[in-house]
Amino acid sequence: MENGKATLTIGNENWDFDIHDGTVGPSVIDIGSLYQKTGRFTYDPGFTSTGSCSSSITYIDGDEGVLLYRGYPIDELAENKDFLEVAYLLLYGELPTPEEKQDFDFRVTHHTMVHEQMSRFFTGFRRDAHPMAIMCGVVGAMSAFYHDSTDIRDPYQRMVASIRLIAKTPTIAAMAFKYSTGQPFVYPKNALDYAANFMHMCFAVPCEEYQVNPILSRAMDRIFILHADHEQNASTSTVRLAGSSGANPFACIAAGIASLWGPAHGGANEAALDTFAEIGTVDRVPEYIDKAKDKDDPFRLSGFGHRVYKSYDPRAKVMERTCHEVLDELGIKDPLLKVAMELERIALTDEYFVERKLYPNVDFYSGITLRALGFPNNMLTVLFAVARTVGWVAQWKEMVEDEQRIGRPRQLYTGSTLRHMTT
Repeated sequence: MENGKATLTIGNENWDFDIHDGTVGPSVIDIGSLYQKTGRFTYDPGFTSTGSCSSSITYIDGDEGVLLYRGYPIDELAENKDFLEVAYLLLYGELPTPEEKQDFDFRVTHHTMVHEQMSRFFTGFRRDAHPMAIMCGVVGAMSAFYHDSTDIRDPYQRMVASIRLIAKTPTIAAMAFKYSTGQPFVYPKNALDYAANFMHMCFAVPCEEYQVNPILSRAMDRIFILHADHEQNASTSTVRLAGSSGANPFACIAAGIASLWGPAHGGANEAALDTFAEIGTVDRVPEYIDKAKDKDDPFRLSGFGHRVYKSYDPRAKVMERTCHEVLDELGIKDPLLKVAMELERIALTDEYFVERKLYPNVDFYSGITLRALGFPNNMLTVLFAVARTVGWVAQWKEMVEDEQRIGRPRQLYTGSTLRHMTT
């Protein structure tokens, strides 16, 4: 590679392709003209070596354990800012001034109610429906209620849709939770901040006052910050791909929710809790540690390691502290949490885990924390969706404003060659 060019040689033929440098991170080889020049495609299942877009929102260095939102380290933001300040940063590129924060908080807070007719949707679901199924349906249905913010070519409508999604997704999530428990819906309260309002909608009941514990709501706020965006993961790529067709923003976010639902993505914290439940008691932890080390055993210890991070997940460091703050505040004696703490102790000291960098990840700690806060397993991915909505919206907004072409991956065809019907 010389002078910003990469040369591809196949047989006796050579072709040059431009190399583009980002502000930080690996350079990319622009292969947009590869098929035109060579008559060939690249083959990259899972797109693990393919840059599908340029973005200025989030940067990850998995080898060094770095996660930046618009250049700011995730731990600094989680410790010093609230979720709506981080949402503003992701949307607009800078942290808000006090005046901008006041205005943004006001706009989000006063969009948290949903159209009253939407509450009737919930009665169409079975009481035991998975809350993520409800989220997919109801968020997608927002486009049927908010027609005045579906024109993606209008900057004002894009802004209104962005605010509506960030504001109303927690309300819809809380309604899905209440529906599954058989309790009445609780309306938003404008006097509460974003995280406290969400917890109030989830845990308050009409028959008595519910006071949100500030330590617990701060933990919820940090969880939202830590999960707000994570570069071009499966669900974010899904949102961008759907948006590239010109689909309305509500449909795009519903598509992201559907992608997040997968156990390999947003369901990882639920899988971690399932692992703790399978182990059951602390005395059985050594047995399962041995199973995890046995390459011939199909058992996998969920909640450890990460596909991107090859060192400690920077989000997990913050989540670990938050987790212990919540457990100390509540004085929880849950046996599954004792299992989790013993697994954590072993993973941080056992040579097998340390050598392979199989540290507890953010899903490990968030699952424990959310269980302690009172959320059942089937709500964990929903909470992930609430947090990630702001990242999806920011990525969708950037994609639309960049006028990205419609996504169209190619394939390596391995089916039958041309054949004809026989009589």
